[in-house]
Amino acid sequence: MALSRDVVVYTYFLLFLYAAVSKLLGYEKSELQMSKSPIISDFSFVLAWLVPVLEIVVAVLLMIKKTVMLALYAALTLMSLFTAYIIAILNFSDNIPCSCGGVLEKLGWTEHLLFNLVFMLMAMIAIVLHTKINENEMALGHQ
Repeated sequence: MALSRDVVVYTYFLLFLYAAVSKLLGYEKSELQMSKSPIISDFSFVLAWLVPVLEIVVAVLLMIKKTVMLALYAALTLMSLFTAYIIAILNFSDNIPCSCGGVLEKLGWTEHLLFNLVFMLMAMIAIVLHTKINENEMALGHQ
């Protein structure tokens, strides 16, 4: 089965919505874990709200036809930032707290890194597919 843009869009929608709700329902735990991070501890209070809010905003934008491309770029950016954080933690820290929510919290850091890389690749593929879909629609005179 070929990977379609819509499969990526709906998968990201579910991922971001699930992660955001998990973080918000476990807000105290998420904020505490972020406060223990050697990299983001100074911003833990803000990030404990900002990250799930951004995840929800991107999830909503993914469901609006006119904002799908923007949302895919936003999803790729968020996933890239999360991945950079994991790489930094793995390479520069002995203390490795996880502020992920739900089942993602059960992943080890290496598995989480691979998970993120797969999602980054999926976003890139969806961006290319979305561009081709738009080009085809333009060629056919649709908007």
